[in-house]
Amino acid sequence: MQAAAAGVFTFPMRVYWEDTDAGGVVFYANYLKFFERARTEWLRSLGIAQQKLREQTGGIFVVTSAQLEYLHPARLDDQLFVTASLKSAGRASLTIEQQALLVHSNSQAQEPTPLCTGSIRIGWVDGTTMRPARIPNHILEQLS
Repeated sequence: MQAAAAGVFTFPMRVYWEDTDAGGVVFYANYLKFFERARTEWLRSLGIAQQKLREQTGGIFVVTSAQLEYLHPARLDDQLFVTASLKSAGRASLTIEQQALLVHSNSQAQEPTPLCTGSIRIGWVDGTTMRPARIPNHILEQLS
Protein backbone atom coordinates (compact mmCIF):
# COMPACT_ATOMS: atom_id res chain seq x y z
CA MET A 1 0.00 0.00 0.00
CA GLN A 2 1.20 3.49 -0.67
CA ALA A 3 0.31 7.12 -0.79
CA ALA A 4 0.59 8.41 -4.33
CA ALA A 5 0.57 11.74 -6.09
CA ALA A 6 -2.24 14.21 -5.46
CA GLY A 7 -3.22 12.58 -2.17
CA VAL A 8 -4.43 9.32 -3.71
CA PHE A 9 -3.89 6.26 -1.52
CA THR A 10 -3.36 3.00 -3.44
CA PHE A 11 -4.01 -0.44 -1.95
CA PRO A 12 -3.04 -3.55 -3.98
CA MET A 13 -5.27 -6.60 -3.87
CA ARG A 14 -5.91 -9.81 -5.77
CA VAL A 15 -9.30 -11.22 -6.82
CA TYR A 16 -9.97 -14.57 -5.09
CA TRP A 17 -12.61 -17.28 -5.64
CA GLU A 18 -14.67 -15.89 -2.78
CA ASP A 19 -14.96 -12.56 -4.63
CA THR A 20 -16.46 -14.03 -7.80
CA ASP A 21 -19.72 -15.46 -9.08
CA ALA A 22 -20.12 -18.76 -10.94
CA GLY A 23 -18.65 -17.16 -14.07
CA GLY A 24 -15.43 -16.10 -12.37
CA VAL A 25 -16.45 -12.42 -12.48
CA VAL A 26 -16.31 -10.25 -9.35
CA PHE A 27 -19.77 -10.04 -7.80
CA TYR A 28 -20.86 -6.40 -7.99
CA ALA A 29 -21.38 -5.93 -4.24
CA ASN A 30 -17.81 -7.04 -3.52
CA TYR A 31 -16.48 -3.75 -4.85
CA LEU A 32 -17.95 -2.22 -1.67
CA LYS A 33 -15.77 -4.62 0.34
CA PHE A 34 -12.72 -3.71 -1.72
CA PHE A 35 -13.43 -0.01 -1.17
CA GLU A 36 -13.91 -0.57 2.57
CA ARG A 37 -10.54 -2.30 2.85
CA ALA A 38 -8.79 0.49 0.97
CA ARG A 39 -10.47 3.21 3.11
CA THR A 40 -9.48 1.39 6.30
CA GLU A 41 -5.86 1.03 5.17
CA TRP A 42 -5.81 4.67 3.98
CA LEU A 43 -6.92 5.82 7.44
CA ARG A 44 -4.40 3.47 9.07
CA SER A 45 -1.61 4.95 6.87
CA LEU A 46 -2.55 8.36 8.30
CA GLY A 47 -2.28 7.07 11.86
CA ILE A 48 -6.03 6.64 12.31
CA ALA A 49 -6.69 3.09 13.52
CA GLN A 50 -10.46 2.69 13.78
CA GLN A 51 -10.60 0.36 16.81
CA LYS A 52 -8.19 2.58 18.74
CA LEU A 53 -10.20 5.62 17.66
CA ARG A 54 -13.38 4.13 19.10
CA GLU A 55 -11.64 3.28 22.36
CA GLN A 56 -10.23 6.81 22.67
CA THR A 57 -13.19 8.89 21.46
CA GLY A 58 -16.25 6.64 21.60
CA GLY A 59 -17.00 7.50 17.97
CA ILE A 60 -16.95 5.53 14.73
CA PHE A 61 -17.26 6.14 11.03
CA VAL A 62 -20.28 4.62 9.25
CA VAL A 63 -21.14 4.62 5.56
CA THR A 64 -24.11 6.91 4.93
CA SER A 65 -24.20 6.69 1.14
CA ALA A 66 -22.43 4.95 -1.71
CA GLN A 67 -22.65 5.68 -5.40
CA LEU A 68 -20.82 3.27 -7.70
CA GLU A 69 -20.37 3.01 -11.43
CA TYR A 70 -19.34 -0.31 -12.92
CA LEU A 71 -17.20 0.13 -16.04
CA HIS A 72 -15.56 -3.25 -16.73
CA PRO A 73 -15.56 -6.61 -14.95
CA ALA A 74 -12.76 -7.86 -12.73
CA ARG A 75 -12.08 -11.58 -12.93
CA LEU A 76 -10.57 -14.35 -10.86
CA ASP A 77 -6.83 -13.81 -10.16
CA ASP A 78 -6.80 -10.22 -11.46
CA GLN A 79 -4.40 -7.89 -9.67
CA LEU A 80 -6.13 -4.66 -8.65
CA PHE A 81 -5.19 -1.31 -7.23
CA VAL A 82 -7.98 0.12 -5.08
CA THR A 83 -7.65 3.83 -4.41
CA ALA A 84 -9.02 6.25 -1.85
CA SER A 85 -8.79 10.03 -1.82
CA LEU A 86 -10.56 12.66 0.23
CA LYS A 87 -12.98 14.66 -1.89
CA SER A 88 -14.48 16.77 0.90
CA ALA A 89 -14.56 16.99 4.68
CA GLY A 90 -17.31 18.49 6.79
CA ARG A 91 -17.78 18.66 10.54
CA ALA A 92 -19.66 15.35 10.69
CA SER A 93 -18.91 13.55 7.42
CA LEU A 94 -16.31 12.84 4.75
CA THR A 95 -16.74 12.10 1.06
CA ILE A 96 -14.15 9.75 -0.37
CA GLU A 97 -13.59 9.09 -4.06
CA GLN A 98 -12.54 5.54 -4.85
CA GLN A 99 -11.56 3.39 -7.82
CA ALA A 100 -10.81 -0.25 -8.48
CA LEU A 101 -8.20 -0.43 -11.24
CA LEU A 102 -7.01 -3.49 -13.18
CA VAL A 103 -3.23 -3.85 -13.19
CA HIS A 104 -2.06 -5.21 -16.55
CA SER A 105 0.49 -7.98 -16.05
CA ASN A 106 1.57 -8.07 -19.69
CA SER A 107 2.89 -4.53 -19.88
CA GLN A 108 4.57 -2.35 -17.28
CA ALA A 109 3.94 0.74 -19.42
CA GLN A 110 0.17 0.24 -19.79
CA GLU A 111 -1.90 2.35 -17.41
CA PRO A 112 -4.26 0.47 -15.07
CA THR A 113 -7.83 0.20 -16.41
CA PRO A 114 -10.64 1.64 -14.26
CA LEU A 115 -13.15 -1.12 -13.44
CA CYS A 116 -15.36 0.54 -10.86
CA THR A 117 -15.53 4.09 -9.51
CA GLY A 118 -17.30 5.23 -6.41
CA SER A 119 -18.13 8.13 -4.18
CA ILE A 120 -18.56 7.02 -0.58
CA ARG A 121 -19.85 9.29 2.17
CA ILE A 122 -18.98 8.33 5.72
CA GLY A 123 -20.44 9.96 8.79
CA TRP A 124 -19.13 10.18 12.32
CA VAL A 125 -21.44 8.81 15.01
CA ASP A 126 -21.35 8.10 18.72
CA GLY A 127 -20.49 4.39 18.90
CA THR A 128 -23.05 3.71 21.63
CA THR A 129 -26.08 5.72 20.52
CA MET A 130 -25.31 5.71 16.77
CA ARG A 131 -26.33 9.37 16.67
CA PRO A 132 -24.43 11.80 14.43
CA ALA A 133 -21.61 13.72 16.09
CA ARG A 134 -18.79 16.05 15.12
CA ILE A 135 -15.59 14.50 13.83
CA PRO A 136 -12.84 15.18 16.39
CA ASN A 137 -10.57 18.04 15.29
CA HIS A 138 -7.40 15.95 15.47
CA ILE A 139 -8.82 13.54 12.86
CA LEU A 140 -9.74 16.38 10.50
CA GLU A 141 -6.23 17.77 10.91
CA GLN A 142 -4.67 14.41 10.07
CA LEU A 143 -6.83 14.15 6.94
CA SER A 144 -5.82 17.60 5.72
